Amino acid sequence: MTTALIQDDATLRAACDRWAQSAWLCLDTEFVRVDTYHARLCLLQVSDGVTAACVDPLAPLDLNPLLDLIYAPSRIKVLHAPGQDLEILVRLRGHCPQPLFDSQTAATLLGIGDQIGYAGLIEKRLGIVLDKSLSRTDWARRPLREAELAYAVADVSHLATIYAQLQDELAAAGRLAWLAEDCARLCEPAQYQTRPEDAWERLKGLARMNPREQTVAAALADWREREAQARDRPRKWILEDDAIYRMAERRPATLGELEALRVLPPKTLERHGERLLAVVAQASAAPEHLYARDEEFDAAQKQKLKQLQDLVQARASTLNLPASFLAARADLVALVRAGALAQSKVLRGWRREVCGEALLLQV
Repeated sequence: MTTALIQDDATLRAACDRWAQSAWLCLDTEFVRVDTYHARLCLLQVSDGVTAACVDPLAPLDLNPLLDLIYAPSRIKVLHAPGQDLEILVRLRGHCPQPLFDSQTAATLLGIGDQIGYAGLIEKRLGIVLDKSLSRTDWARRPLREAELAYAVADVSHLATIYAQLQDELAAAGRLAWLAEDCARLCEPAQYQTRPEDAWERLKGLARMNPREQTVAAALADWREREAQARDRPRKWILEDDAIYRMAERRPATLGELEALRVLPPKTLERHGERLLAVVAQASAAPEHLYARDEEFDAAQKQKLKQLQDLVQARASTLNLPASFLAARADLVALVRAGALAQSKVLRGWRREVCGEALLLQV
């Protein structure tokens, strides 16, 4: 059987006419991100449970008829662990399609697995072992082989088979509203758009630096993000994290001092040296700011954190949910620090009802 690969407008419009009759669509994407900042969409797989096909975004065709279907609020979009797919869709239209049904979250809510992968879910529910040998395919290469297309379309074909099962089981468990809430949170577009001023959050070694060094490092991360976005190149191609840390610690004032750090390739030094010095100088003169800090809990706070963790573990066991799904450690740390004012997922929606209120009584 040959997998349908749609590469022209007429065929896509005909497929969309069929898919428009369905109240839901299963979706998946294949992309590459090797030498670019943004993921490059290479394939978009669609199934309505009756037909399935791969749409070729690299072909000269208008994707808007399909995007109109995907973004129609009357149609449920079924995806598995859709973070990267949503990042691509946000870039195409500026926001996420809703309503969304994430089969990974659904599986977690049903006790099937904690962040279970697609292959694992299909094996558990259908007894089908998927061949993952083609997962490293260069999806930008054309033509794609039939085996590669079949592998790609299987991701939506099997998903269409188990979608109704998962939905019915969630309804029986009284957890469809929980899924809807979590999926709505997944659709907040800001989490798929990195603001340059927030790029410091990617610097994992920031907490070990003093406030002045953190201020300079944050300014350099901001500059790197803007440059990477403007040139559509990976961050590390613009500036490595280690280079940011060294420049923030040493704060060079001249090209000679910057070169002496030996953290920049010659081409980067030649192209960006003066601008980097200006960023360092400006941040060095600005008011310093503490962006990140080590946990540094005292004995009482550590004991409080342990109490919260024990409570979450007990509630999670009762609900047959992973404790980290109910409340991540970072949520509990925030509770210890800020109490009811904490910006914590466990204090919102269904998690607050089943666990958050009890946690607040402990802090």
